[in-house]
Amino acid sequence: MTQYYRPIPQTDIARPRGALTLAGGWCWFTHVEVLERGRAPEIISANDAPPTVLDPLTSPRTAIAGLDTARPNLMGILNVTPDSFSDGGLFNAPDAAQAQALAMATQGADILDIGGESTRPGADFVPADEEISRTAPVIKAIRAQSKTPISIDTRKADVAQAALDAGADLINDVAAFTFDPDLATVAANSGTPVCIMHAQGDPATMQNAPQYDDVLLDVYDFLAERIAVAVAAGIDRHQIVIDPGIGFGKTLDHNLALLHRLSLLHALGCPILLGASRKRFIGTIGDAPDAQDRLGGSIAVALDGRRQGVQITRVHDIKHTKQAFLLADTL
Repeated sequence: MTQYYRPIPQTDIARPRGALTLAGGWCWFTHVEVLERGRAPEIISANDAPPTVLDPLTSPRTAIAGLDTARPNLMGILNVTPDSFSDGGLFNAPDAAQAQALAMATQGADILDIGGESTRPGADFVPADEEISRTAPVIKAIRAQSKTPISIDTRKADVAQAALDAGADLINDVAAFTFDPDLATVAANSGTPVCIMHAQGDPATMQNAPQYDDVLLDVYDFLAERIAVAVAAGIDRHQIVIDPGIGFGKTLDHNLALLHRLSLLHALGCPILLGASRKRFIGTIGDAPDAQDRLGGSIAVALDGRRQGVQITRVHDIKHTKQAFLLADTL
C-alpha cells in the first residue's frame, strides 16, 4: 500500500537546530505525518523519512513566470465574464477590466489571472472564439501598461495561444489538460509555465454529489498523474504549479479535509496554488451568504495556506490580503 509523507510545517521564531526548510521557503519542519489508505496517520521524525521523500520536500522551487517561489505570492483574480460567482459583470467591459488589473498591480498583486469563462458551479460552456474576444484584448491592453506577469485562466488550447500572443506568461488550466489535451502542446511548444488543477466533473455538474474514497489522497494521486502527463508532453517539471481545486467538485467537508493537510502536496515537488477566495464554504462557515461579504474568511484561509507554505494564493481582494501577509511576515 502506498505511503504518503506530509511535512508538518512550522513558522515559529524559535527554530530548532536541524529543522529542515520546506521547499526552499519560509516554513520549516522537524516531523512528517505518514498517511496510508485504510490506516490511522502516524507521526515520525523527518530524519526517519526516506531520502527520496525528503528531496522533493526540501528542494527549492524554481521561479515561475517571474515569481519568486521562496516567498508567498498573490494572484489577483480578474474575471472578464458576465456570470462569475462573485464579480461577474463588474469587469467584462475592456476599460473596466484594464482599470481593475492596474489597480490590483498597484495594490501588490504579483501576477494577474485573466479568465473569460466562468467555472462557478452550474456555469455554461463558452465557445473558444467568444472566450478569446473577452480575454486577448484585455491582456494586450494590460501588457502595454504593466510588466506584472499575466496568467490566462482557460482550459482551451486556442484561447491559451491567443493569450500568449497577447502577452500572457502562464497557463492556468482548471481541467489539467483533461478537457483539451492540445493545451499541453501549446504550453510545451511555447515553453510557458502551467498550473494544473484538480476538479471532479465539469463546472456544469461538478457539485452534483461529488464522492471520493479519500479526498486528500485522491487529489494527490490525480495531480501526480497529471504532472506525469504534462512532462510527457514536453513541459518542464520545474515549470508546473499544482492546485487542489478547492470548491471544484467538492463538498464543505472535502474542502476542509484538503485544507487541513494541504502541505502534503509539497511532496509532489511543485509550487502550490491555493484559490479559495470568497467561495461558498467560507460563506457557510462564516455566515456570509453574499460572496462580497466573505473578505474576513477569505483572508483567514489565505493565511492558513501561507502557514502551510503555499507559494501562490489566488484572491479577489489584493489590498487587504497583501496587508495581512505583510503583517504575517513581520510577526
